Amino acid sequence: MQSYAYLHPSAVHEPTAGRRTLALETSGGATPAGEAANPRLFSGFLTAPAAAAAALLTVADIAATRYYQPTASASLDPVVTAGGDRLRLESFSGCCGAYARLDVLAPGLDGDDVGHGTTNVDINSPLRRALARLGGLDPLHLTVGPDELAVTTFDGRFVEKQVPLPERWLRGFAEAQVLAAGFTLRAEVPAAEAAAFLRTLPRPTLRSSARTTRWVVPVGGRTLRPTSRPVPDAVCLPGPERLLALQQVLRHATSVRVYAPDLAESDAAAVTWELQLPGMRLTLMLSQNASRGFSGEGGVLHDLATGTAADDADLISALLAWEPRIDVAELSGQASLSADRVRAALTVLGASGQVGYDLAEEAYFHRHLPHSAGDAEARNPRLRRARALVADGAVRLDGALASVGKGDQGHLVRADDTGRLSCTCLWWAKYRGGRGPCTHALAVRMVRDTATEAAR
Repeated sequence: MQSYAYLHPSAVHEPTAGRRTLALETSGGATPAGEAANPRLFSGFLTAPAAAAAALLTVADIAATRYYQPTASASLDPVVTAGGDRLRLESFSGCCGAYARLDVLAPGLDGDDVGHGTTNVDINSPLRRALARLGGLDPLHLTVGPDELAVTTFDGRFVEKQVPLPERWLRGFAEAQVLAAGFTLRAEVPAAEAAAFLRTLPRPTLRSSARTTRWVVPVGGRTLRPTSRPVPDAVCLPGPERLLALQQVLRHATSVRVYAPDLAESDAAAVTWELQLPGMRLTLMLSQNASRGFSGEGGVLHDLATGTAADDADLISALLAWEPRIDVAELSGQASLSADRVRAALTVLGASGQVGYDLAEEAYFHRHLPHSAGDAEARNPRLRRARALVADGAVRLDGALASVGKGDQGHLVRADDTGRLSCTCLWWAKYRGGRGPCTHALAVRMVRDTATEAAR
C-alpha cells in the first residue's frame, strides 16, 4: 500500500477579497533540496481558469476510471511536477491503458516563480464536484502546496489516503515515454471538428470494455473522416470510447493534434491526442488495446539490457536539474557520449520514473519519483530471467542462430539481415515482438553485446 499524507484536503475556496482559490494539497515528494513532506510549488493565478479547471478534472477522471473490466476501484492521486516555468500533472487510468498529462505553461500562470519538485496532489470527490461547477471569467488563484502558516502550525491533523502501491504507474511512465518518442504528428484539426468526430463514437458500456478498434483519416488538414478498417494514411484509434474523456474540455481548445507511429496500414497501434488550450496543453495517450496497459509493453527492455546503459544513466542523472526540456545533443556533449547512448540512458532513468517525453516539444523532461534506477530490474521479470540464462551459460551462439536453454526447455533465436531477433518460444509466437523482446532474445543480445565489446 502507498500512503499519501496531506495537511488538508484539496478544495476550491469561495471568493475572499474578490478572488476564488483552487488549493491543491501536496504529499511527500522530491525537491532540489531533498525529500519534502508537503512541498509548496506555486502560488498565483491561472490565466484561463475555466479551461484549467476542465483540464484538471479530465486528468482526475482518467485516474478514477478503469476502461478494461470496469470496477469501483480506488483512485490514485495525480503526480505534479514543477519545472521552473511550468506545472505538469499526470495520471494513468485504473487499468493503466490511458495516460493523461496537463502542461500548464508559463503563459497560463501569473504569479510567483514556479518551484522545482515532484509530488502527488490530493484530488478528492468534493474537489471534483467543485471543479465541474467552475466557469465564467472570474479569476482563479492556484496554490500547489500548503500555506507557509499551515506548515508552521501543523498539529497532527491531516488527511491520509491508503491506496494500492502504484507499481503499474511507475512502469507505465517508463513505457509511455519510450512509445511517445517514436510518434510523429499525423493530423492537426480545429477543436470543433474534433468535437464533432467524438460525437460519432459509441458510448461505452460495461459490456463493451472499450474493446473496439477504429481508424480515422485526416482530410485536408481540416477534418477527420472515420473508417471501420485501415486504409492508407489512416491513424488507429484503439478503444476509441476512451477519447470521450476529452469532451468536457474540447470547448476550451483551439486545435487538436493527433500523434501516432508510422506503421503498416493494417497495424493497430497506440495513439496520442493533444489539445491546445490557452496557455496549456492536455495530452491523452491510449494504449494499443484497452486490455493492454502501458506497464506491460516491454519497450524499455532493449535499452535496459544494454551493457553500458546503467553506468551511463548514473552519469546523465547527475547532469539533470529539473529541466522542463532535456536537450539530448547538449547532454551528449556534456557527458561525452553518443546521442544513442544518451537516449538509452534516459530510457533507464525513465524506468524509475525520472524522465518523460513531450511530443509537442519533441523533447524529454525531468521528473523525480521516489524510486531508484536499480529497481528497474525487479520490475521487469523478463530482464531478470535473461540475466539468469546468461549467468548459467545457457546461451550458445552459432552465426545468425543461437540456442537458449537446455533439453526440452531450449529455443532457437534467429537474427535477420537487419539484426532483428525472432524466437521459437510461445511469447514470440503470440506477440511477434509487439510487446518487446522475449526472455531468450534478450539473453542472446546480452551475449552478443559482450562478445562485440570483447572483440574491440
